[in-house]
Amino acid sequence: MRVANVFQLGVKELWGLVRDPMLLALIVYAFTLSVYTSSRSMPETLNRAAIAIVDEDQSPLSSRIITAFYPPYFTVPSLIDQSQMDSRMDAGLDTFALDIPPNFQRDLLAGRAPTIQLNVDATRMSQAFTGGGYVQSIVSGEVNEYVDRYRSNKPLPVDLALRARFNPELNKGWFGAINNVISSITMLSIILTGAALIREREHGTIEHLLVMPVTPLEIMLSKIWSMGLVVLIASAVALVFVVQGLLAVPVEGSIWLFLLGTALQLFATTSMGIFLATLAGSMPQFGLLLMLVLLPLQVLSGGMTPRESMPEIIQNIMLAAPNTHFVILAQAVLFRGAGLDVVWPQLLALIVIGSLLFAFSLQRFRKFLR
Repeated sequence: MRVANVFQLGVKELWGLVRDPMLLALIVYAFTLSVYTSSRSMPETLNRAAIAIVDEDQSPLSSRIITAFYPPYFTVPSLIDQSQMDSRMDAGLDTFALDIPPNFQRDLLAGRAPTIQLNVDATRMSQAFTGGGYVQSIVSGEVNEYVDRYRSNKPLPVDLALRARFNPELNKGWFGAINNVISSITMLSIILTGAALIREREHGTIEHLLVMPVTPLEIMLSKIWSMGLVVLIASAVALVFVVQGLLAVPVEGSIWLFLLGTALQLFATTSMGIFLATLAGSMPQFGLLLMLVLLPLQVLSGGMTPRESMPEIIQNIMLAAPNTHFVILAQAVLFRGAGLDVVWPQLLALIVIGSLLFAFSLQRFRKFLR
């Protein structure tokens, strides 16, 4: 193997990427706009949920309940008639529809147990799941304060002192931004290397390479270092200028240690991209293979949900995936400020898994060229 051949072939891959506007647009989007929107949109948090209220009581208590719903959790309630409730929910205008029955205040003061009907549009799962509890808590609080004739918090026998580490504001946008950078690194590294190889075959330039004095190892290494370098630079720019700069999300640990782990992750995932490209006959087939590989990697690696909440057999199987160790490393460094003494097992696992994937992909790539 000659280093000069690897370098020149890698430069050729970079020029090929520059001439592909769709891939360039995907890189820019994945590390800028996608990171920003992931931070600003919080689907798992109740935010400006649309609510309508049917006030059939027209009492001071029902007025208190209506005025208890306000942004940012809910929009300003829409006062509607009972005949409009079903049609508005069918049209998707309201996520919650609260129906306060007639004589609600009178029955409550008389010691009866009146009920309030809450209709929920369950097609909006993220808001419906948490919003019902919010509505129940708000209505119960207003009713209890009205019955007790005063507004105060009852003292509890035990005082819980809550101290949130690493994210004292409990801002889920911080997690969304950094987690999207982690996911984009895996996605783009597989896509770029696979697309580079398929582009060679579709344009007929793979045959040109075969008649040149280069080896399959040199061709594969050139694609790995060039596409990996692009993703590494893009992730560093996203982390510094988008996450820390535009979104003002603090990064606890060393960015250089994170980039070291990213380089090892890219070594494994770019090799995986080469392997998938040798299996696919065209870009559409490569896209289908990508869906089968990326979804388990992203969902089961611990980036979206904690690994501890998954079945133990799934946890053990996913230890063979490089993405699992990279997510553990990235979250430990960026969220908790972990050092090399903490994340060295993940670095070692990435080296071992990356070497195995590289050797397996190289063997498959040689058969592909033959």
